[in-house]
Amino acid sequence: MSGPFKPAPHGGAALILDSVEASILRSLTVQLLELIGPGDEPAADADPLAALFAEGPSKAPQDPALARLFPDAYSEGPEAAEYSSEFRRFTENDLRARKRENCLALVRSLDRAPVGRQGDVELELDADGCRSWLGALNDLRLTLGTRLDVGDDDGEELYQLPDDDPRKPQTMAYLWLGWLEESLLEVLMD
Repeated sequence: MSGPFKPAPHGGAALILDSVEASILRSLTVQLLELIGPGDEPAADADPLAALFAEGPSKAPQDPALARLFPDAYSEGPEAAEYSSEFRRFTENDLRARKRENCLALVRSLDRAPVGRQGDVELELDADGCRSWLGALNDLRLTLGTRLDVGDDDGEELYQLPDDDPRKPQTMAYLWLGWLEESLLEVLMD
């Protein structure tokens, strides 16, 4: 297994992934891109002002993972559903676009990264790359955590799954992504 993120010599963060880890991370990110969807991007020749005020969906996604990525803004009060619907209409398209951009930045950085003598992928991220990776890693963890139905009290249970449990591969990916995310946060906070 690769080491965690480390401070890069010229700022940002550095990470070395073996070829299997890079492949897994790329695959998970592409799957997340497919889940988020292509979005309703305005045509290149569209009126910029109209594009700015384009309305998005007003209902929460039915898929639990998407609902976790795009939660209702309001949960209490008699008008919570109405307020959430209105808020979603004007924010979800931008939020989806940002999540797609983060995922695409992660995939592109993996694709551009030099490969070392042993096939390791050697990443060096600038500040923008770090922010994109942090967003993408967080979204990947939220998605896997939702699929695994991980709760606040499941920490120890996740580490003790038997090898024949069908959730084991996803759980290992979930824990690994958390480790990567935590190490990137530590670099950014130093």
